[in-house]
Amino acid sequence: MSTIRLTMTQALVKYITAQQVEIDGETLPLVAGVWAIFGHGNVAGIGEALYHAKDSLPTWRAHNEQSMAHAAIAYAKSSGRRRLMACTTSSGPGSANMVTAAALAHVNRLPVLFLPGDTFATRAPDPVLQQVEDFGDPTISTNDCFKPVSRFWDRITRPEQLISSLPRAFQVLTDPVECGPVTISIPQDVQAMAYDYPVAWFEPRVHRLRRQGPDPVELDAAVAALRQAKKPLIVAGGGVLYADAQQQLADFAAKHGIPVAETQAGKGALLWSHPQNTGAIGVTGSGAANRLANEADMILAVGTRMADFTTGSWAVFRNPDMKLIGLNVASFDAAKHRALPLVADAQCGLAALEAGLADWQAPGVWQEKAAVFTREWNKVVDEVTAPSDVALPSDAQVLGVVNRSAGPNGVVVCAAGGLPGELHKLWRTDKPFGYHLEYGYSCMGYEVAGGLGAKMALPERDIYVMVGDGSYLMLNSELATSVMLGQKITVVLLDNRGYGCINRLQQVCGGAPFNNLLADVLTGPDGLPDIDFAMHARSLGAHAEKVANLAELEAALARSKSISKSCVIVIDTDPVPTTEQGGSWWDVAVPEVSQRAEVQQAYRQYLAAKSNQRF
Repeated sequence: MSTIRLTMTQALVKYITAQQVEIDGETLPLVAGVWAIFGHGNVAGIGEALYHAKDSLPTWRAHNEQSMAHAAIAYAKSSGRRRLMACTTSSGPGSANMVTAAALAHVNRLPVLFLPGDTFATRAPDPVLQQVEDFGDPTISTNDCFKPVSRFWDRITRPEQLISSLPRAFQVLTDPVECGPVTISIPQDVQAMAYDYPVAWFEPRVHRLRRQGPDPVELDAAVAALRQAKKPLIVAGGGVLYADAQQQLADFAAKHGIPVAETQAGKGALLWSHPQNTGAIGVTGSGAANRLANEADMILAVGTRMADFTTGSWAVFRNPDMKLIGLNVASFDAAKHRALPLVADAQCGLAALEAGLADWQAPGVWQEKAAVFTREWNKVVDEVTAPSDVALPSDAQVLGVVNRSAGPNGVVVCAAGGLPGELHKLWRTDKPFGYHLEYGYSCMGYEVAGGLGAKMALPERDIYVMVGDGSYLMLNSELATSVMLGQKITVVLLDNRGYGCINRLQQVCGGAPFNNLLADVLTGPDGLPDIDFAMHARSLGAHAEKVANLAELEAALARSKSISKSCVIVIDTDPVPTTEQGGSWWDVAVPEVSQRAEVQQAYRQYLAAKSNQRF
């Protein structure tokens, strides 16, 4: 057997570069590159290996470990989970900083390869700098924190262990069911150890999207159930996009006259102007989709895990006879909530259902009701996103300006706060992957780094990051990286001086405004800081300006199109208003005992709302 002597990390890098993916007949590197912040736990080992592979596997330097991982996750999401990135850090705080991002990737079922350095496998110099010592288990390090937030986790304590570990890692990263974050922990001494690796192990491997067809018995049951439906509704999730099933969804909905509602991850799977698109569903849903959901007797959930924001904490489906079909590539999701499971890839599953249903259509009266509700909702969207000359515009008015400016080639990126709710209801998407919301983990600080990752995946499209002042202050460092790499993003920063979304939720639950808006927090003798976000963005190398109103915002967005580097546009907004139309209840527990009359009233309303929950 022919072998080649390499260090463990040289073998790791060589194996990574041998992994390829076929997309639309084109073969590309599966791993687009590696984000790296070097420290004593990875600079001499994997750092040296990456240096010699820099022409075939790019290495990018970031400014924060969590945000570089967010960029990698956004790249995978914007690539439809077909390509991915790796991230390497030193042991200790570097690896700990990536745990939040790993959780985000895990919740959203997105592939990223984490390669954190680790303490010495030999334990000769223990405890080393930054080592977390467990008094009862010397094998534990910071990297054990990745275990609950990884779909596959391993620690390489001997170089030959790579031979069995890496193929399993890449199987998880490319599998439509198991897809998610992988952590390969690499002790710094093992990184430098050598082994005679089989040459055949490094042969190029081309990964292809595996499509699973439905079981005949499950298919027959689903077809029979749909044929009995009088008020069917499709709930389209991110699995539609990841299966590249957009056209199948559009054709299926049109042929059978079934209205379609979209989750946060599924928004854009159907163009907003498609006749069957009734908009967002659930807590942040449209009036059209939620009114239909209240009546629906059959829900066809395609590629969605039916989380609480989608289901209105299971109170948006009011029909006591409602049945649920779970069309999902993962049986874990397909069978949730007493669903009739249809385990299949979304593209294969929709095609099989279409063949089984033949010429069946939803009743005409249901189709007409959906069309009327949708026309009414589109009027609402036009009204609440229309510009005005108010001193402090609402989030809805700002996103209306951005949506119109972005055009069909624009991609909006957002993650947390009040903006995702407004965007889910109101943003109009003209192309698949034009709506990029991280709302499975709702992680503040994802936005700027996510915009960078989206731009790297979709270089031909215009990326618009919408972010509040709270999230921007939490994690903004990759704005400098976007400038450094020449990856232009346009950031629209809405400054409402605090955590406006949670301030509103606090009051809905009967609480007094407290510790959310800056006006309601404890301060020192000098009072609140006067933060100049535009100056800060310029200090990171971006073009930046602050605008006074919506007209100036529109003009600034027009100017930004001719600027080659990343731009930041700051606008003050009103923290109070939100789009009242649409939406549904969300189960946020209210205290059963309180001295505040407002909390007591909120608790009574909470109990009344809970009576609508399905179980």
